[in-house]
Amino acid sequence: MYEMLNKYRDIKDIKGMSLAELEYLANDIRSFLIDKVSKTGGHLASNLGVVELTLSLYNVFDFNEDRLIWDVGHQAYIHKILTGRRDKFDTLRKFGGISGFPKREESPFDMFETGHSSTSISAALGMARARDLNKKKYNVVAVIGDGALTGGMALEALNDVGYRKTKIIVILNDNEMSIGRNVGGLSTYLSKLRADPKYNWLKKELNTTLRKIPSIGKGMADSLEKLKDGIKQVIVPSMLFEDMGLKYLGPIDGHNIKELSKVMSMAKSISEPVIIHVVTQKGKGYEYAEKSPDKYHGVGPFDCDSGEVSVTSTVETYSNVFGKEIVELAASNKNIVAITAAMRDSTGLRQFAKEFPERFFDVGIAEQHAVTMAAGMASQGLKPVFAVYSTFLQRAYDQILHDVCIQKLPVVLAIDRAGIVGEDGETHQGVFDLSYLSHMPNMTIMTPKCTEELRFMLRWSVKQNYPVAIRYPRGGDSDKVKLYALKNFSRGKWEILYSPEKYNEKHKKIAVIAAGKMVQSALLTKEKLTQYPIDLTIVNACFIKPIDEDMLKSLVEEGNIIVTIEDNVIHGGLGASVIQYVSSLNNKTKVLNLGFKDEFITHGSIDILYKLYGLDVNGIIKSLLKAAD
Repeated sequence: MYEMLNKYRDIKDIKGMSLAELEYLANDIRSFLIDKVSKTGGHLASNLGVVELTLSLYNVFDFNEDRLIWDVGHQAYIHKILTGRRDKFDTLRKFGGISGFPKREESPFDMFETGHSSTSISAALGMARARDLNKKKYNVVAVIGDGALTGGMALEALNDVGYRKTKIIVILNDNEMSIGRNVGGLSTYLSKLRADPKYNWLKKELNTTLRKIPSIGKGMADSLEKLKDGIKQVIVPSMLFEDMGLKYLGPIDGHNIKELSKVMSMAKSISEPVIIHVVTQKGKGYEYAEKSPDKYHGVGPFDCDSGEVSVTSTVETYSNVFGKEIVELAASNKNIVAITAAMRDSTGLRQFAKEFPERFFDVGIAEQHAVTMAAGMASQGLKPVFAVYSTFLQRAYDQILHDVCIQKLPVVLAIDRAGIVGEDGETHQGVFDLSYLSHMPNMTIMTPKCTEELRFMLRWSVKQNYPVAIRYPRGGDSDKVKLYALKNFSRGKWEILYSPEKYNEKHKKIAVIAAGKMVQSALLTKEKLTQYPIDLTIVNACFIKPIDEDMLKSLVEEGNIIVTIEDNVIHGGLGASVIQYVSSLNNKTKVLNLGFKDEFITHGSIDILYKLYGLDVNGIIKSLLKAAD
């Protein structure tokens, strides 16, 4: 098993392999990936699609000297296998194991850390300009997918590189997919390039044929070259890349190592920026992933033979609840529209898109555009709901502040995957949204303690005439505690879930103010604290902004130690707002904030990470007992 892969030792081996040996190695790598990812989970389909592309890159370039940047980076598993990390794949995305994305601390071959899309061309351009200033000669290669190309940052970088003519090589990996099927004008444009045999024939065959004609052939070919730009405009409308100043090569079969290597070698010899258009199939080589590339984009453990994904939980998720509720609301309110940035299914909007296609807008990987478009819609009387992962909403900070909040426009931000998401690590943990949104004037922030409460928050939010953000976690509710949804809301008012009927004068009073998922942990903590001399009050901070100053003042006046719990960084979050208000009361009330410290949170299972940061039940108990001393 893995005969060719077992012989492989170092990236230098690839250059010594024959084409047949490289193809055998590609097959071994595919089998290895399917086997390993079936056990650990991970990004399977995207990696299966770039096996030959990665081998061709290593066949042509020397990445001991040359630089390679992977956009997003979830398709870098083959790159990791080739750079000495094959024996660590059992630890993929596990706590203490290798990351599912490029990590500079893992390997010198991971030149730049990525996790969000559309960044690779900018990073590559920076490296190339540093190379030129330092009088070096290495090549800089950026691999970017067609989905990531819709991000404005990628187009900004292309505009810059074309203007200054800095030599870099951009590999456009065109598989018609990001997480879901790609949409938009650029996707349509690339489809025209893929499907136009006339242009490719003209580009490759006609020039060769003319030059074979004795005496006059070379002159005719040279003359034709001068007319090439005009001919391309006729045959392929809007030659975007060459009009922007990049030499365009392609489309190339992304699973043909011979052709890929040939074109990449050609690109190395060109002294100007080059874009190589490579067409690949996401999920290549594994039948189930080929048929359902979106399902196997980020997949949990699965059975290799049947393709069946292991079911780890039957609990209804927040994403599913959101999706069902917005469909119900839209049925009775024609002004409700739903927006996603290439994440229709992941955010629960599949059914909405089916039932209300004219009111559903997938803008591609373009969060900034999504937010300002929502603001434009709201200004004309619509009720836009933008469903987005917390980690990706960060990309639209200025648009929320400038285009939504300043104008007090009633845009609803449905912030999925808030808090710890687990195995994807630093670039995907949703632990900053409370901090940056809390500082935005005119923004209201809510967070449900259970999935059912999300329904009522969404109903309330679409009735308001100002910006509202609802943030909720990955997954569903704990089966260890029974929760009852708060159904009616008053802006900035909290809910007391538990308080002692009578205080014991010998006990310490502690009021735990918990946000979102942390409410469940707080209630579980209460059950284990009954043996200690503590009178505990549990508060559901359903509003993060504004906070309930009246309730907070009352808790302080009753003599409680105040403890806040949030699955967000402490700086700028719920706890910071509570401390600020308590300080304004000019008393000596003790306030303890529990949350994530000033550091990026690594990859690993959610349970392990909560334990590591003291936000599991035992960690919270330990903190409460310490506060009571």
